Amino acid sequence: MKFVRALAFAVATFAMSPSFAAEPIQWSGWDDELFSRASAEQRFVILDLEAVWCHWCHVMEKTTYADPEVAELLASKYIPVRVDQDANPDLSSRYGDWGWPATIVFGPDGTEIVKIRGYIEPARMQALLKAIIDDPSPGPSVGEAFEIRPSASVFLTSDRRAELVQNVDQSYEGRIGGWGDSQKYIDSDSMDYAMTRAEAGDEIAAKRARQTFDAAIALIDPVWGGVFQYSEGGSWNKPHFEKIMSFQAQYLRQYSQAYALWNDETYLTAARSIECYLAGFLTSPDGAFYVSHDADLDHDTDGHKYYALDDAGRRKLGMPRIDKNLYARENGWAISGLTALYNVTADAKVLAMAERAAKWVNANRAMSGGGFRHGDKDRGGPFLGDSLAMGQAFLDLYAATGNRDWLTEAGKAGDFIGTSFRDEAGGFFSSKTSEGKVGVFARPPKHTDDHIQVARFMNLLNRYFGNDVYKDHAAHAMRYLTGVSAEVARPMPGVLLADEELAVEPTHMTIVGHKDDPRAQALHTTARAFPARYKRLEWLDLREGKLPNPDVEYPDLGEPAAFACSDRICSYPSFNAQELAATVKQMAKLKPARAASHKRKQPSYCRLQCKMPVRTARAGL
Repeated sequence: MKFVRALAFAVATFAMSPSFAAEPIQWSGWDDELFSRASAEQRFVILDLEAVWCHWCHVMEKTTYADPEVAELLASKYIPVRVDQDANPDLSSRYGDWGWPATIVFGPDGTEIVKIRGYIEPARMQALLKAIIDDPSPGPSVGEAFEIRPSASVFLTSDRRAELVQNVDQSYEGRIGGWGDSQKYIDSDSMDYAMTRAEAGDEIAAKRARQTFDAAIALIDPVWGGVFQYSEGGSWNKPHFEKIMSFQAQYLRQYSQAYALWNDETYLTAARSIECYLAGFLTSPDGAFYVSHDADLDHDTDGHKYYALDDAGRRKLGMPRIDKNLYARENGWAISGLTALYNVTADAKVLAMAERAAKWVNANRAMSGGGFRHGDKDRGGPFLGDSLAMGQAFLDLYAATGNRDWLTEAGKAGDFIGTSFRDEAGGFFSSKTSEGKVGVFARPPKHTDDHIQVARFMNLLNRYFGNDVYKDHAAHAMRYLTGVSAEVARPMPGVLLADEELAVEPTHMTIVGHKDDPRAQALHTTARAFPARYKRLEWLDLREGKLPNPDVEYPDLGEPAAFACSDRICSYPSFNAQELAATVKQMAKLKPARAASHKRKQPSYCRLQCKMPVRTARAGL
């Protein structure tokens, strides 16, 4: 290919060229007029999609973009654009597979020419820029665009599901744990899927989950707490030191759930360490949460030097930059993580942190119609991720507290997602508006991970509200995912999770009793801590009227009681924690196996009536 030959020649030429002084790079931002300007000036656009916390972004700034020859080439034929990916979820969604840093070069008309993942050394950048000037035809990194065709079926076929299960199983690295070989971290969907299988009695899945949880302890900062993003070199002991909210929230949630499942104090200690870090470093004075903590102190003091020090040594040198933007999405993630910890500890301070952040986001990021802005001043949007994360956070708060106001807020977020992001041709857009008007930006992006979360969130909304609109949104997202699974050859544990959750009813527990009654509170505490990752937990205080989805009619027994339902069968009442735990475990055995349910239609919920025995017959089915 002509582009490849030109690139090879340019590498050799620029490697031998002397350096000349050049003006510093004049970076532009991303805006609606970018490609109009590029077309008028006949310039290429080079996008440096970076992150505040990113180590290799700092290295590239210090070396590549400080190189005089790179600066001279950029000044001659390019419009250099630098964008913070955390502040721009639409660009981050479109190019997340290429970074960070991600380097994308466009023609003046918005056509993608090249996409490069990670650090680019100066000589290679010089060669790249010169080769594009000589031959701007798209390179092999761009590839051929293909349109996902949503499946006619909501559910995976049994054969396709078996293939996906095999892909996930084969991606597990059994020697030291974790999914994938090079970079070591806890993959969120893979761990959720492993824990789901472990709850069902899969001993191999339980072993894998625990091996990974045990190994990932090495990524927790022993001085300040909080988890580093990942470790490199196929080892858990070579961390990259950035601390990002997505990882803090995920590990906080999953270590809390691991403690609920296995009662291992190591996992609770890990979760507490992350919660302590959030409280001490990433909490704003108003109670909302910041975005990230930089991997490096500065260009001369990287994370390897800095994080090897104790608390006093670190503070003597200074504090790595904390990105103090307050995004709805990141706050939603943090709230969900904190509610998971509250569920297993009943620590009122943890719940207070979560509720304070939720109230701040509602007061400062809410939009009309139930959705959320990303930050204070967004370039585009609104973005799907913000309303999705906050909607899930509200559901988690509802389950943790029984406060129906949180369920109402979750429903509003679901309504906003359905009206603002759904594409009737298939799937959901990641942004209501596109990043531009030309080239690949003619339509907003769609991201597989967003669809996984939409399917799972809408499915839970349907379980709580009994609303066919939410069920249809979940099915719409799942049809898109089924189409993706037929086109993309990589492990997709999230698709397996969504497929299972739409087909099988969650573990369903309801507390019937006054919310100010200590006996009802004790039952709710037990139900919160029960180790079911996919759970519908409600608290029926008859003084508040019926539940939003009254698919089960519960009697008033004159004292607090708890009920467990599974596969349209409900238990006798439980009146204390021990009875409830035993009853839920017994009901779980009635849940149908996923392999036998793939041909079932989506459940249509009938109303059940619990006919209760006399007070003396407490336990049993």
